[in-house]
Amino acid sequence: MEQDDRKLFVLDTNVLLHEPLAIYSFKEHDVIVPMTVLEELDQIKDRKRDVSRDARVAIRALEDTLGGETTPEQIIAGVPLPAREGHEATGTLAIFPDHQLEMSTGGLPGDHNDNRIINTALHLQKLHAPRPVVLVTKDINMRLKAKGAGIKLVEDYRTDQLIDDIRFLTKGFHQFEGNFWEHLEKVSTTRHGRQTIHEVPLKDLEDDHLYINQYLIDEESDFCGRVISKDDTHLHIVDLGRSRLLNLEAWGIRPKNVYQGMALQALLDPDIDMVILTGPAGCGKTLLAMAAALELVVERNQYDKVIVTRNTPEIAESIGFLPGTEEEKMAPWLAAITDTLEVLHKNDVNPHGSMNYIMEKANIQFKSINFMRGRSIQNAIVLLDECQNLTASQIKTMITRMGEGTKLICSGNLAQIDSNYLTAVTSGLTYIVERFKNFEGSANVYLNGVVRSRLAEFAEEHL
Repeated sequence: MEQDDRKLFVLDTNVLLHEPLAIYSFKEHDVIVPMTVLEELDQIKDRKRDVSRDARVAIRALEDTLGGETTPEQIIAGVPLPAREGHEATGTLAIFPDHQLEMSTGGLPGDHNDNRIINTALHLQKLHAPRPVVLVTKDINMRLKAKGAGIKLVEDYRTDQLIDDIRFLTKGFHQFEGNFWEHLEKVSTTRHGRQTIHEVPLKDLEDDHLYINQYLIDEESDFCGRVISKDDTHLHIVDLGRSRLLNLEAWGIRPKNVYQGMALQALLDPDIDMVILTGPAGCGKTLLAMAAALELVVERNQYDKVIVTRNTPEIAESIGFLPGTEEEKMAPWLAAITDTLEVLHKNDVNPHGSMNYIMEKANIQFKSINFMRGRSIQNAIVLLDECQNLTASQIKTMITRMGEGTKLICSGNLAQIDSNYLTAVTSGLTYIVERFKNFEGSANVYLNGVVRSRLAEFAEEHL
């Protein structure tokens, strides 16, 4: 064969389930899907699970390229990927008939699907040498087996990964050393109604990573502000004040630190359509979100209802085995919400009665994420809990459900990922934090510090 600088990417099934349109993500390089992958997709597509939808989308994407009048010989040789908006794929897509592949010396036993895919990559590596052949899989153990079997290039699917290290994830606030005002030579301040706006030269701040709706604090003064606009030379900051933030109140709850203050300010701001709360266990994400939701629905009448949903663990992705209605089935997975409601009403004369009254008054609905697809939610607060276990495509599906007048609150802890194929850097929560940081309608706050108890704080720091 002629030397070709283009790579050959062999895709595992979990890549197409993670991102059904992954075949369009490899630019000028060629993509090969083994027949075993098609068989696995076929087995998954009819299950009554959310992942079945991704399998069907992946199959349709393959059919769009390989269907029509394409001959079997062309499918094996490779068919040019069609032009698609938002994608720059110019390579080819091929199906490799690995069921016809005879076991060769050094290959893995062929009675396991993962082994058959690895053997396919080994065969293609020998057939197309010296052209690079890359096996792409999200299965860590499969990557180890492939390396051990002799495949030179094995990778995770990282197209939707925006950062290389979770330490670089945007926290939603920037803390200046010393006193904020000492960094500045000239500040222009104006009043707009009840707001004080500071116009600050960018050159004085020596930081070009500031973005819209990022909070700014310092170490020494009472200053706290939020970036509301940015141009080539100046930054416009609305003055919030640390003491004013700490005196905010929602449903009887006040912030215990400045990070909770920033989160509560974003939650109560009617101009912010999406609030993303991240942080360790016990930092107050769910408590603040529920307190703000009740305040906005019951006290301020700005929204009609509260919808609470989360991704159910894979072991119970089909919630049918639990008794009762959809809301009763979801109750075990949303115990964190009911625990929070108990905390908010523990001092009432009849806490149980108060909870039932508020559940009805605020129209709090527990919904399964499996049944959110296709909906259009209007004038509601949607609390999407445990976002760290969602993929980027799943979170996109949820965000696109939000209709006019709806506020979305996403919360999660990237240290508590239960999904088999997600890590902190590939989680959908990380994805939206980075993607939405320049969107004027969203705010992100990392709640620094555990306030649940000294026991929880010690565990978070030392275990």
